[in-house]
Amino acid sequence: MKGLAMLKIGSIGWIEKEKPAAGPMDAIVRPLAVAPCTSDVHTVWEGAIGERSELILGHEALGEVVEVGNLVRDFKPGDKVIVPAITPDWHTVASQLGFSQHDSGMLGGWKFSNTKDGVFGEFFHVNQADGNLAHLPDGVAIEDAVMLSDMIPTGFHGANNAEVAYGDTVAVIGIGPVGLMAVAGTNMRGAGRIFAVGSRQVCVDAAKFYGATDVLSYKDGAIEKQILELNRGQVDKVIIAGGDMETFEQALAIVRPGGIISNVNYLGAGDYFKVDRVGWGFGMSHIKYVGGLMPGGRQNMEYLARLLKYGKLDVKPLLTHRYKGFDKIEEALGLMKNKPRDLIKPVVTM
Repeated sequence: MKGLAMLKIGSIGWIEKEKPAAGPMDAIVRPLAVAPCTSDVHTVWEGAIGERSELILGHEALGEVVEVGNLVRDFKPGDKVIVPAITPDWHTVASQLGFSQHDSGMLGGWKFSNTKDGVFGEFFHVNQADGNLAHLPDGVAIEDAVMLSDMIPTGFHGANNAEVAYGDTVAVIGIGPVGLMAVAGTNMRGAGRIFAVGSRQVCVDAAKFYGATDVLSYKDGAIEKQILELNRGQVDKVIIAGGDMETFEQALAIVRPGGIISNVNYLGAGDYFKVDRVGWGFGMSHIKYVGGLMPGGRQNMEYLARLLKYGKLDVKPLLTHRYKGFDKIEEALGLMKNKPRDLIKPVVTM
């Protein structure tokens, strides 16, 4: 089979590989729609997770089952399925403790384009299919549903980890596709005022669509100063969905004692982020830092899919660039690397 792979740090290309085989509990899926991600960019061009050789990229897909193992009960060839970016092994102790994302150690549930070939191949392998696939609901478009693989659950996980409550004032730093879904999730959880930080007009418009009450830009000065002045004080929660290591310092400056800083940004470069000793109340502020990889698994996909099926969430503002054909994946990935100003998210349908 053919796939778009990371050849080494800083280099990608099309390669030929053997079609994967399904174990007794697994499935082989062919992609119907895929979406490149900024995480792919961090992996290849920043070397964020280290060297990888001829590893097929991609972790966001909607597909069709072509083969299942003899112990798979709920899926069969021909089924259209949502494939989460995180596919844990559910029998592990970490999974039983509630941290399936780290099933075999740190980030172990992230398998696609990390520890095994991803979804940018003509076929891809899904472990423990009954636990890691979800049926595509009737009436949900394929190109919309691919947002369920990563963008929706990651953004919503940021809001969940921030424990957003009714009436909270929340700052969402970074309004790419994940940040926009963090805005949407924060709004659904009942936040009163939502500050969104970003400058590209297409993202600003989408942030307002998803419930942001205020949109701020770094171009207008330090976001800490802007938020503290507009809010007349610190916010209850901060969700980090973009930026760099210095963003944690900005978040600490704007969150109140007892607040939560929730990070869902893939930190692709740098070694450490700083926690200001005084800003953190000399270690006694009750401000919590939470960093979370999105949960995978069938239940999460099926629950979130209901939001699309019943019209509670419209992802169309995210889908700014549409491609047709397997060979367009490389071009779409190039968009995520170069970030033109009119881009939020590209989707490739087969």
